[in-house]
Formats: sequence, C-alpha cells, structure tokens
Amino acid sequence: MTCNILVGGAWGDEGKGKCITYLCDKDKPSIIARAGVGPNAGHSVEFNGERYGLRLTPAGFVNKEAKLLIGAGVLVDPEVFFYELEYLNKYNVDNRTFVDYRCSIIEKEHKDRDQGSDHLYKKIGSTGTGCGPSNSDRVMRTIKLAEEIDVLKDYVTNVPLETNQAIDDGEEVFIEGSQGFGLSLYYGTYPFVTSKDTTASTFAADVGVGPTKIDDVFIVFKSYITRVGEGPFSTEIEQKKAEDMGLEEYGTVTGRRRRVGLFDMDLAKEACMINGATQIALTCVDRLYPDCERTQDYSAISGETKRFIEEIENETGVPVTIISTGPDLKDTIDLREELM
Repeated sequence: MTCNILVGGAWGDEGKGKCITYLCDKDKPSIIARAGVGPNAGHSVEFNGERYGLRLTPAGFVNKEAKLLIGAGVLVDPEVFFYELEYLNKYNVDNRTFVDYRCSIIEKEHKDRDQGSDHLYKKIGSTGTGCGPSNSDRVMRTIKLAEEIDVLKDYVTNVPLETNQAIDDGEEVFIEGSQGFGLSLYYGTYPFVTSKDTTASTFAADVGVGPTKIDDVFIVFKSYITRVGEGPFSTEIEQKKAEDMGLEEYGTVTGRRRRVGLFDMDLAKEACMINGATQIALTCVDRLYPDCERTQDYSAISGETKRFIEEIENETGVPVTIISTGPDLKDTIDLREELM
C-alpha cells in the first residue's frame, strides 16, 4: 500500500479538489489527511451532480469508508469546522472527521486583525480568514490549541499516531495539500504569498509523516493558470481575452474574480523540482482544448492536445498521469497503470 501527497503547482485554483476526489474515490485510502494553511483555501468538489465548496474538510470525503483527519499544521476555525460537518451530513462526516489536538485555533480577533490590516487585506490580498495573524500567534506561542477548546473535545485525536499506524499496517493514506507552490512563504512570489510553506515536505510534516514514508507526490497544474489577489503574474492575459477564451473564474473562498494567464512552464519546472513531484495531474484540459471534453480515452484527444501534454512532460521530466477533461469524476483519463 502507499502514502501519497497531492500539492498545487501554482497559486491555488488548479483543480485540486477534483483530483483529490477522483483519487480518493478510486484508490479508497483508509485515511485522508488535510494539510496546508487553513480555511483560507477552498477546494471545489463535484460529485454525483452536486457541487461542494470546502475550506477545512478533506475533499476526499466522498470515500465514505475513510477517516478524515486534519493535521497539526492546519489552522482550525471551529465555526467553519462545524458548518462543514452539517453541510456534509449526508456523507456521515461527523462520525469520521477529527483534528489533531495540537491544531492552532482561529478566533474572532484573528479575523478582525486580518481584515483590519491594510498591509494584509488591501496590499497582499489576504482572504481575511484570520490565518496570517493566527500563524503569527503560533510562532509567538500565544495561540490556543484544539485540545483547549471545549466544543472540539469529541473531535480531537493524535493525527501522526493514527496516520503512521495505518501506513505501518499496510493501509493506503492520502495527504491532501492546499493552496499552491507559488504561494509558499519561502518559495512563492513574496510578499504576495500565504503565511507558511506550501510544498510537499511541509504537507508531510503537517500530518506528522516522515519523508521516507512518502511514495508519490502528485502535483496539480491547470492547463492555463489563474491567480486570486495581488502579486506577480508573468503570463497574465487581459480579462477580455480570457472571456473570449471562455476562461472566466471566481475564487471558492472569496468570490473574487481570478486573474488568468497562459501556462507557465518555468513555474511548473521549479514547482516539480522543489516538491519532488513524481506524477502530474493536468486539469481543465477541456476548457483549453474543447475537442477533448469529457473523454476518458487518451487516444481520442487531438494531436495538439497531446503535444501540449508531451511538452510539459519533456520540460519538467515528470509524467502526466491524470488528465481532467470535465468537472465530474468520470471525466478523467487515468494513465497511472502505464508507469507500472
């Protein structure tokens, strides 16, 4: 069995939710662990004709047999946590979702500080969810932890212990990263970044899994590139051109319109290198090349589409094994068996 990590290759919005849901539904891991910053990241999931927007619950919730864990490195807003338990009640997530007892807790004053900061909220383009101030308080060792919050007492656990025990017992574990490589506090477009590192190494640490236990790192790229908020964007195109191409998008958490650009090969190469990517998931191929919409057969896509995919593989040195051709789970080309 395996322990795999999924990461975003750009500034978020790469379609990680679809990829996570597909992999967790198909591979049936017994544990799906959420890593990353916190509720400032949104994952969109479309399953059985219904669409869900999530900020804390692992997007692999559609696998009803999996335990859903939130790692110690993730910031938890109890309001968001309990809202999503109710929001997803038909999937019985209340009885299988747990947070590490060491998770930092976002309180109202963190959100007030975030939204009241001209630097964070207006210049950097923070989501205003309190994550930056919360991570700052964690560094200063003043923040409350999940084990101190009464309303969470039935939902706390030791995530590293559970996760490592599952790996040692030969079970499948999936670590779900959030945000994207370009937003890393260390490797992103500083200062227009999030409040911590967002690479595979940190995601493993977020849930307490050592690097020697990781089998594959899936990195997700969208066939074009988008960004919410401020910051450098070397391949950005005008919104009018994006509209003409049918690429108008809005952020899951903020509702803000996403800036749109062409695929950035230099960013992709660096993201693959620093994350140690072993496989690439390429999303929204159908929006850039409508001829391949909803196909599940690689041989049926056009030569132009194949050349685009092959260029990514040649430049990054990483195989493209998952190709998303539409929003639903079945709209996927899965080439992983060809690696075996």
